[in-house]
Amino acid sequence: MKIGINTFLTDEGIGPLELGRALEERGFESLFLAEHSHIPLSRETAYPAGGELPRVYYRTLDPFVAFAAIAAVTERLVLGTGVTLLIQRDVLHTAKEVATLDRISGGRVVFGVGVGWNREEMADHGTDPRTRGALLDEQLAVITRTWTEETVEFHGEHLDFAPFQAWPKPVQRPHPPIFIGGAEAAAQRARRLGFGWIPNGVGSPAAVAEQLAPFRASGLSIAVTPAPADPAVLDAYAEAGAVRATLKLETLPEDETLRVLDDLAKLAARYAG
Repeated sequence: MKIGINTFLTDEGIGPLELGRALEERGFESLFLAEHSHIPLSRETAYPAGGELPRVYYRTLDPFVAFAAIAAVTERLVLGTGVTLLIQRDVLHTAKEVATLDRISGGRVVFGVGVGWNREEMADHGTDPRTRGALLDEQLAVITRTWTEETVEFHGEHLDFAPFQAWPKPVQRPHPPIFIGGAEAAAQRARRLGFGWIPNGVGSPAAVAEQLAPFRASGLSIAVTPAPADPAVLDAYAEAGAVRATLKLETLPEDETLRVLDDLAKLAARYAG
């Protein structure tokens, strides 16, 4: 099982270049970044974790711009979105952004997507929360075909494209790995579409078995984001067949971040190789 880091990159914490270099120097396999375009101040949608919405949600850097900078100063670090809120994005621009990043990074992109939870944020992008799952299915169909076909034509309930062509194509074949983030509904979507699944980590080894048991036979690639920094839980995920677990990194100034990473790197070293 590979060990990475997931975090919110903001204008108040360590910078992208410094973080990318620090992760690669310490042997972490990957970096997964969160995404929010903005946070509507109405705040009618409750924060899923409870309480007030953390400050970092309002201040996230654009993940693809940040990853382009990180790609320029790293050689091996896998660059993953955890997750892209695709239903709030233009599908063709996103296909081009991911393909471009995959090319300039030498094929290091993992494309994590999800339907999101903030209904006001979705509505500001013209997305109906009631049909966001169906929209995501169509968007993923268009993106994968854009990456793999010379001429694309698509006619769905939510998206409609006359024949078009678009380059660049990604370096990875047939395309960058796609993972669906979320709970059981996301796992069902991943299984139906043939993609990987990104569940949130659970807190005990016994809970790991219960969480993954319904899906182990499906052959899903499972990348836990975030997983607790607990060797017993990480061992349970490794034994259950997870391909990756990312450890949560709080958004902190550079000096504090490096101290935290030094400690997390000792845990990650248990799974190296």
